[in-house]
Amino acid sequence: MQLLYAPSSLYFSLRTLNFQSKPVVRYSLLPLKLNYAFGLSNQRSSFSCIKTKTASLEGASTVSSRTTENDVLKALSQIIDPDFGTDIVSCGFVKDLLIDEAQGEVSFRLELTTPACPIKDMFEQKANEVVAVLPWVKNVKVTMSAQPARPIFAGKLPAGLQTISNIVAVSSCKGGVGKSTVAVNLAYTLAGMGARVGIFDADIYGPSLPTMVSPENRLLEMNPEKRTIIPTAYLGVKLVSFGFAGQGRAIMRGPMVSGVIDQLLTTTEWGELDYLVIDMPPGTGDIQLTLCQVVPLTAAVIVTTPQKLAFIDVAKGVRMFSKLKVPCIAVVENMCHFDADGKRYYPFGRGSGSQVVQQFGIPHLFDLPIRPTLSASGDSGMPEVVADPQGEVSRSFQELGVCVVQQCAKIRQQVSTAVMYDKSIKAIKVKVPDSDDEFLLHPATVRRNDQSARSVDEWTGEQKLQYTDVPEDIEPEEIRPMGNYAVQITWPDGFNQIAPYDQLQTLERLVGVPRSA
Repeated sequence: MQLLYAPSSLYFSLRTLNFQSKPVVRYSLLPLKLNYAFGLSNQRSSFSCIKTKTASLEGASTVSSRTTENDVLKALSQIIDPDFGTDIVSCGFVKDLLIDEAQGEVSFRLELTTPACPIKDMFEQKANEVVAVLPWVKNVKVTMSAQPARPIFAGKLPAGLQTISNIVAVSSCKGGVGKSTVAVNLAYTLAGMGARVGIFDADIYGPSLPTMVSPENRLLEMNPEKRTIIPTAYLGVKLVSFGFAGQGRAIMRGPMVSGVIDQLLTTTEWGELDYLVIDMPPGTGDIQLTLCQVVPLTAAVIVTTPQKLAFIDVAKGVRMFSKLKVPCIAVVENMCHFDADGKRYYPFGRGSGSQVVQQFGIPHLFDLPIRPTLSASGDSGMPEVVADPQGEVSRSFQELGVCVVQQCAKIRQQVSTAVMYDKSIKAIKVKVPDSDDEFLLHPATVRRNDQSARSVDEWTGEQKLQYTDVPEDIEPEEIRPMGNYAVQITWPDGFNQIAPYDQLQTLERLVGVPRSA
C-alpha cells in the first residue's frame, strides 16, 4: 500500500541559531493548519554511496545484500509527495544508503531541493517509521539535508546571481497597498522555515527597507579588490537598498535609476541563497522592465487591496509579468477586514483579490486583516512575523511562505524538463510549462529555424543560414533553461541558439515516432 503524507499542522516558534557567526532568527513548527505540500523535483533516484556489510547472524539466516537494499527502497517508496504523486525514491531524495545486516542497522540521508520544505519533518518521521517496521531492522538513522543553491537558468548570469536558487518579485504596480510590508514579512517567514534569504529593495525614489528592518550596520560596504557590494544583514537575512548606500532618496531620471538598480543587484555578493525577494517599485515602467529582463525571475507575488482602483493597476502588472513569461503564483489582498463587537467589517469593500484570481487564473489568494500592530512593526524596524510569530498575521504569512516554496519548486521542475533531447529516438521532446501540449521536434528543424543575427540578416531579413548548412543528423550537445520562456541549445559547432517556447510550438512536428520507455 502506498501512503500519502501531507502536513496536518505546522508550527513556528522563535529560536536563535548561528548563521555566518551572527545570530539568526529561525522558526520551528506551531499548530497551524496548512493544505499545501512541498513540490518535489521528479528525477530518477541516485545514490552517491550504497554500502552493504554482510555477516552471519548466529541463530538466523543471512539476509542477502540485494534483498535488504530492496526492502529499504520498497519501504521508502511508500512515501508519496502529495503534489506530484511521486515517491521519494523516484524523486532521487534517498542518498548515502548504508546497511549493516549483522547489526540490523540502516542509515540514509534525505536530500530535499530546499531547506524550507514545509513537510521535511513529516518526511523524516515517516521514513523512520516505514523502515523500522521491516522485521530484520533494529535501528534506523535518518539525516536531512538540502541541495545547495543553484539557478536552473542558462546564460552568463552576473557573478552575484549565480548561486541564487529562486528570485521572487513582490509587486503591486500601485503605491500604498502594503507591498513592502508583504515583501519583508515573506522574506523573514522563508528564513524562519530554514531557508537562506536575501531582500533587494528596488525602490530608488522611496526605499522602505531601512525603516522596516534594523541592521546593526546601516551602510553597505564595498569590496575594493572585487569592486563588489557587501550586503548588510538583520536577523540572518541579507539586505540591499539604496537607502543603505548613504544616499537617502534619489532625484534622478529613469535611465539613471535603471543603471543604479542593475549595479546594486548584480554586483552584490549575495552568496548562496535559496530565495531572493525583490521588493518591486510601483508601476510598469523602465525600472520594472529592467528588473524583469536582467534578472531570471522565478515567480511573482501580487499585492492588492479590495478597492476597484487597486485592481485596475494590479491588472497592468499581471499583464506585464505574463508578457515577460514570469508566473504569478499568488495574490495577497491587504487591509481586507477588521473584527469589532463580534462582527467582521470590510471598510474598503470586497472582491479585488478574487477578481485578479478569476480573471488571470492565479492559483492562490491570501488576505491580510487590518492590524495596528502590522503597521507599527513596519515603522519599528522589526517585521511582524518576528515580533509576534504566533499571531494571526504570522499565520497568514506562514501559509503564503509554504505556497511560495511549493510553487517555486513546481516551476523549477517544469522548466528543467520542458525541453529535452531523447538520444534513443533522436528527437527533441517539448512539454511547455503550464500547457498540456507535448510534442517531438527534429533537431535539424530546430537548428534551421534559428532567428538570431547569425542566421537571419537583422536589416534585410534575408536568410543567411541555408537549409543545406545544417546536416540532417545533427544532435544538440546541451539544452538548458533560459528564464521561464526559452531554452539555450548548444550545437556541435559551438553555437548557442536561444529557442523560445512560443517559437518551438510553431515548428513542424515529428509524428509516428515510437516514444522511449
